[in-house]
Amino acid sequence: MTQAKVVVLDYGSGNVHSVVNALVNQGADVELTGDRAKALEADGLVVPGVGAFATVIEQLNAIGAPSLIDQRLSAGKPVLGICVGLQVLFDSGTEHGIDTEGLGQWPGTVTKLDSPTLPHIGWNTVQVPEGSKLFEGIENESFYFVHSYGAADFALERETAFEKPKVTWAEYGSRFVAAVENGPLTATQFHPEKSGQAGLRLIANWLETL
Repeated sequence: MTQAKVVVLDYGSGNVHSVVNALVNQGADVELTGDRAKALEADGLVVPGVGAFATVIEQLNAIGAPSLIDQRLSAGKPVLGICVGLQVLFDSGTEHGIDTEGLGQWPGTVTKLDSPTLPHIGWNTVQVPEGSKLFEGIENESFYFVHSYGAADFALERETAFEKPKVTWAEYGSRFVAAVENGPLTATQFHPEKSGQAGLRLIANWLETL
């Protein structure tokens, strides 16, 4: 079987090498690069993200990532967002009283988690929807989260070319979006690359969709 060619988008975000290593572990041909042509041509594109919503958006805008992601999705080419890479796919994010425009793939605003203890660091189970391909075989496993912000709602009202999104939820003080499967666009709030064997299985499941 031909190896899936995957680009991990290099736009200045930290902690990307663990993502690269996890993809390689599952048999992908991986390149860490910000090169637009390579990112467009790859079988799969991974958009990792750590830190502040506004900073990640600024870094993504600096390399033209919003139009790159749009082009891939318009062509039905898979994109996987991780952590803040999920959050920036929403319309906006609010941190420290500042609203920042997101990539607008999904409606809604990312806000601070409603919990007395932040950040949320550690392992959580998730509530997987029926028919999920991403969580096939790992529906009852726990995954590793590190974040203080999340999407409390997911209501995709506008028309899309893809099937109805499958949304996975988790709870930490209150409910938040843990993962979304929306045609070629997939994202996780948790870090699959830090989630042990369950995380590696999830990555393998995603690679199988390429």
